[in-house]
Amino acid sequence: MRAGTGLPPATTPAATAVAGATPASYDDLVRQVLAGGFGPDPHSLRVAVAFTTSQAVRHDGRRGGYRNEVLSLRLGQAVGSCAVEPGALPRGAVDDCAGAEVARLLEHPLPSVRVAALDACLMHGLPHTRQNGALPFPLPAGSSLEKSRARARAVVELLDLEPGQTVLVVGVVNSLLEALRSRGIRYIPCDLKGGRTEWGEHVVTDAHAELDRCDAVLASGMTLGNGSFEPLREHALRSGRQLVMFAQTGSAVLPRFLGAGVSAVCAEPYPFFWLDGGPGVIHRYGRTEAAL
Repeated sequence: MRAGTGLPPATTPAATAVAGATPASYDDLVRQVLAGGFGPDPHSLRVAVAFTTSQAVRHDGRRGGYRNEVLSLRLGQAVGSCAVEPGALPRGAVDDCAGAEVARLLEHPLPSVRVAALDACLMHGLPHTRQNGALPFPLPAGSSLEKSRARARAVVELLDLEPGQTVLVVGVVNSLLEALRSRGIRYIPCDLKGGRTEWGEHVVTDAHAELDRCDAVLASGMTLGNGSFEPLREHALRSGRQLVMFAQTGSAVLPRFLGAGVSAVCAEPYPFFWLDGGPGVIHRYGRTEAAL
């Protein structure tokens, strides 16, 4: 789980029944949330539970493995999350979040805490429902690899690309690359860790150096946590090209940018597909069911 023509946001009544103005930037969204523009005043909300989830993965039939670590904050029925580099979260960060006022966490010195708090606050005010523009997509029960491939198909369907066109994939997930290959879509894999894909392809580390070579961008929500989301969004606005997001980090944050650079979002709130072998659900924004 690492990281053409524009797609319009869905125009059904369900997709437009969203509170708050479309933000001009990530910082503008935070300002609106602090002002109560997307639900309850965050000065009146407190995080009940803060926790981390850590995993190591090595699928049968895959050459390599990877690790994930995620900070999550529980606010009422909502859970907001932000992935972090394994081992990077300072000791005491979880304790600092538990019981804290959400408004304070939105200004926390750690980017991961700020993103998780924003995600929790927006999930609390605007859960993933049809009324708020989300289209549910069921994930079948199965192994971690089977569910990863099912999620990948759901994500790749949001791209409006023809075989032979090229997408920049920011945050390398081999199941996503596999799904793109099956559709004949070319890709440039990009991840801050570099390395090689399952098929031996070189993984670039500078997304912005590759943008002009691509017809679209497919990016992980982890870009929120490392500060690279805004440049990608601004590029999409300038170029008119698609920016499709797949989000465990910031699953409730990224749909707010539909029509403001983001073309579509596959939102996956906690608990993530890799935590359970039973059936699950993810939520897609930005295209109508007919288009899918």
